[in-house]
This record gives sequence, C-alpha cells and structure tokens, in this order.
Amino acid sequence: MRKERVALVLLLVGMAVGLGGCFLALAGAGGAGTYAFVKGDLETMEKESVADLYNAALAALEELQIPVISKSQDALVAQIEGRNAEDKKVTIKIEVAENELSKMSIRIGTFGDQQQSQAIYDKIKALL
Repeated sequence: MRKERVALVLLLVGMAVGLGGCFLALAGAGGAGTYAFVKGDLETMEKESVADLYNAALAALEELQIPVISKSQDALVAQIEGRNAEDKKVTIKIEVAENELSKMSIRIGTFGDQQQSQAIYDKIKALL
C-alpha cells in the first residue's frame, strides 16, 4: 500500500513538473470570462461578439503602444497582428464559438509570453 502511494505521488509530481509550462489554469472551472495559458497561447471564451472583442483588442493595443501591422475581420473570425517593443509578434485571434460565445487567443512571439498576454487580456477586458 505504501509503495503504491509513493508511486502515485511521484507520478503526480512528475506530471506537474512536465506539464507546468504547457498548461496553467488561471481562472474558474469553465464558462465565459475564464481563460488558460496553453502551449504559449492565452485562450479564453467570452460572451462578447467577435466584433466587440476585435474593437476592444485594437483599442487595447493602441493604449499599450503596440503597433498593428495587419488586421482582418468578418462576422465569424478576426485576427490582429502587431509588434511589441522587443520586435516580437503579437497575435490576437477571435472566432465564433458555441453557445453564443467567442473564443479569443493571444500569443506573443514564437513560444508565448504569459505576462504580456495577461496584460493585453486585462486591457481588453477593461475596455469592454
């Protein structure tokens, strides 16, 4: 019995260490307004429309002085790309999801930057 417990604890610790950078839940168990940092992307489901999120994201990047280098939008999908002061690509993708929700993803650079993604997300939420 003791060996099984030790093995289980070692397995859980190994999983936590191995997956620590790949998935970090940052908010509640699910639903609109919750988000997670997954494989370099801050991903969220929001109750706002694609158009509302797109406009708030553009305003957030402007306030944060991140120049937009390309943008596109239709009724179902929107994407914004910019460059931060470190010349890292900032990508915000928004798309229609299920149950009248919109999925938004924020990525900084190749591998992601949780702190900068969080700052952009917080600014977008403040502008909604």
